[in-house]
Amino acid sequence: MADFTDTLTDEQIEMIGKQPVFFVATAAADGRINLSPKGYDSFRVFSPSCVAYLDLGGSGNETHAHLAADGRITIMFCDFDRPALILRIYGKGRPVLPQDAEWEALAAHFTILPGTRQIFLIDVESVQGSCGWGVPFMTLERERDTLTKYHAQADPATWVEKTKARTQSIDGLPTRATDRFFGPAN
Repeated sequence: MADFTDTLTDEQIEMIGKQPVFFVATAAADGRINLSPKGYDSFRVFSPSCVAYLDLGGSGNETHAHLAADGRITIMFCDFDRPALILRIYGKGRPVLPQDAEWEALAAHFTILPGTRQIFLIDVESVQGSCGWGVPFMTLERERDTLTKYHAQADPATWVEKTKARTQSIDGLPTRATDRFFGPAN
């Protein structure tokens, strides 16, 4: 049975803090639905009604495009241990890039990783908790460092130029590019 709340509870916030992976879903009015797994220590709960996550460059920038077009976002956490629980955060989100006025204050809450592109700030509209009884037991072996290694080895000027060229989603929706490279020294 699913339970809905308007904001995150203390128990839900505690559960989020224990999860090594979460999933992000967004969509615009037309085009593909985007669903992406996220790892690293990249999710923060600022309050029961406000969360954020650090985004690294990857295969595309669909979440950015969808949030700029529509704003809707769903974050899902699965507890792969006990107690079984699936948690969905429904909200409105927006990208905050390094060149934005809010960047410094938000970035102070994260360890900035090589390849960091933006932070997604999300206003929580509702939260759904459900049983998760069909989710298997799983344990984390270790973080995969391939993405951060890839970005850490990049030439900063080439990385910024490549990122600046990515101004559209796969469905042609506009995106804004970050104006700086975060490498291993950041």
